[in-house]
Amino acid sequence: MNFLAAGIMVGLAAMSAAIGNSLLFSKYIEGITRQPEARGTLFGQTMILFGLIEALPIIGVGLGIMVFFGLL
Repeated sequence: MNFLAAGIMVGLAAMSAAIGNSLLFSKYIEGITRQPEARGTLFGQTMILFGLIEALPIIGVGLGIMVFFGLL
């Protein structure tokens, strides 16, 4: 049963990160088309948020491994 819980955790974490990244970069492109001169500022903020969004699946994989091996 642990393998099912671990698979669901990893799958949902990856899916939520994919949705978050797609929304983030679509708004980034939209912001560049509206104000091209703000490209540098938008890029820095986008990369910070990208790192925060990508932290979710890393934590999900770590917890999934712990659940799979019965450590949690």
